[in-house]
Amino acid sequence: MDGVVVLLKPPGMTSSNAVFDARKLFCEKRAGHLGTLDPAAAGVLPICFGRATRLFDLLVDKDKEYVFEIAFGVKTDTQDAFGKVLARDSRIVSAEQVRSVLPSLTGIQNQAASIYSALKIDGKKMYELARAGEDVEPKTRSVQIDALELLLQTGENRFLLKAVCSRGTYIRSLCESIAERLDTIAYMPFLLRTRSGPFTIEQALSIGELESSKQEGTLERAMISCEQAVSFLPEVRLLEDRRTPAKNGLETNLKGLANGYCRLYAGEEFLGVGLAEKGCVKLRIHLY
Repeated sequence: MDGVVVLLKPPGMTSSNAVFDARKLFCEKRAGHLGTLDPAAAGVLPICFGRATRLFDLLVDKDKEYVFEIAFGVKTDTQDAFGKVLARDSRIVSAEQVRSVLPSLTGIQNQAASIYSALKIDGKKMYELARAGEDVEPKTRSVQIDALELLLQTGENRFLLKAVCSRGTYIRSLCESIAERLDTIAYMPFLLRTRSGPFTIEQALSIGELESSKQEGTLERAMISCEQAVSFLPEVRLLEDRRTPAKNGLETNLKGLANGYCRLYAGEEFLGVGLAEKGCVKLRIHLY
């Protein structure tokens, strides 16, 4: 099978275990997810199968959307609800105060990832090293927060927010940054990824739902085709006689063509992802 399955990962499952379970269901060896979700997090985990694994570099860098809860007044070593409490603060934070600091946290910024993140050091995940008691130096990298919105107050000192951000953004670290702006402390009790690039939570299916579909003989319906997975790209159609040259890696001259990636067709056949540059287009990712 070739395509993308949008898995609804439950909390408590690692992303690698989710891929393992999905691979068994679809009886497909070639499979990989488009961005790790921490074990405690839930939500959208797109998994590429077969030829769709060739789309990894194109799809993994797309922005992400999260809904998360921030709880002020407590700091934990893991920055979430599963860690050891390190400090407490009795200050009460209002919705207006939270809303007032959010604009200052949008845009490009350097962010220190939690030592309990899934980033790797010498091939080992940081959270595995940290839980084993080893000294781990937090990694800092540039991220971009495109949107940050307060949705509602869920209780005293607890608020639900939504963020749209770049790949590699750590929402737990963002919660601590929000707290710092308000001169207090906080942790993240809840995290749900609602979108990963073009794949949304409305499309997501749980392992249980996929198992039921397999029993009913409808599992293939859960698979988003390679063509559908790149539907966000502009379409470019070549004449029929350019099919074989395009498959053989030859360029085709096209006037007025905008530079960038595109969905490339020859006649009615979907060939894959092309790259247009300087009035020429060439097939870069073969998906036929």
